[in-house]
Amino acid sequence: MSNIFNVHTVEIFKTDIENQNLADQIVFDLNQLYPDYHINFDFEDCDNVLRIEANNGIDIPGVLNYGRLNNIKISLINY
Repeated sequence: MSNIFNVHTVEIFKTDIENQNLADQIVFDLNQLYPDYHINFDFEDCDNVLRIEANNGIDIPGVLNYGRLNNIKISLINY
């Protein structure tokens, strides 16, 4: 019997998103690109954070590129 380990990853991104409708569209778009990710926004945080969870790593360059292509400021918060 082989052991398979999933690595649970969480990444937090600072954004310039302040509108729930736009946030919903971003979550929809990113879920189309990355269907295994759990994605949400936290507007109670001063950085309007985009939080992404996944079991097999997160494509950080892909998320940042999505922001660039859509004229959205998204930057990884290093913690």
